[in-house]
Amino acid sequence: MTEPAATTPAHPPPSVVGNRSFRWGDRTFVMGIINATPDSFSGDGVLTGPGPGGTGTGAGDAVERAVAIARRMVADGADMLDVGGESTRPGHHPVPADEEIGRVVPVIGAIRAAMHDVPISVDTTKVSVADAAVAAGADLINDVWGVGADDSLARLAATRGTPLVVMHNRDEPRYRRFMSEVIDDLRTALDRALRLGVAWDNLIVDPGFGFGKTPDQNLELLRELGRLRALGRPILLGTSRKSTLGRVLDLGPEERLEATLATTALGIAGGADIVRVHDVRANVRAARMSDAIIRGNWRSESAEGGSS
Repeated sequence: MTEPAATTPAHPPPSVVGNRSFRWGDRTFVMGIINATPDSFSGDGVLTGPGPGGTGTGAGDAVERAVAIARRMVADGADMLDVGGESTRPGHHPVPADEEIGRVVPVIGAIRAAMHDVPISVDTTKVSVADAAVAAGADLINDVWGVGADDSLARLAATRGTPLVVMHNRDEPRYRRFMSEVIDDLRTALDRALRLGVAWDNLIVDPGFGFGKTPDQNLELLRELGRLRALGRPILLGTSRKSTLGRVLDLGPEERLEATLATTALGIAGGADIVRVHDVRANVRAARMSDAIIRGNWRSESAEGGSS
């Protein structure tokens, strides 16, 4: 197990997710969201309920739709895909583990069969779901309760040798020192994962924009994102279509693209390594432009000798 260095480097060393090596700091990576649910807050779940004629999207249709979405996202520039089978929107109904497995495993298996090299993440809080998903081809476990009391997903990641996203969350948005407490919670969760045997290079942190935080706290989180660099791990940021964006602009989920792009650009300026998004093509373009400005890594043969 590789322990963190005494001094935090400018960028964490590369991590391997599936068949790909991710060199943190070279550019921003884009994670496309695939919701294998009927009740996604953004209205993009691949499962639907009964329609006027008494039929909806069946399991086979849902899998085909998910694969089509996955293909489009990869063609649009997604570096990895995140599959979830339980909505995390406010007021969502909990899904039994066997039902969640029935949603995500066929989707992950079909995407893996269609695209052998794309890294796939499973977004879940249940160890049985994560275990089945990894067996079906998932390469990364995305734990939205990574700072919670249950350490079963970290134990599974250690046993499987699977990279783990540790996300910040709280039942209630009560803080005395907001950003300091977010960082302390994440550091404690990282230390626990290390003790359980998760490799240091397999850990990614997510500050949990929209989870256990008020709109004002979410905006502060984005302003102070760079402070998470002290943790020494790559940062995943998920702001896409979140309700805070809607509160600021008084817009529904389907109208929050521009707000999402603003948070993508500002998040990259603050140190985000991965952005988790619904609208891949637009966010890839925003990320590439942001990288050109912030990381200075833009190269274009067609621009050489041309006008500015």
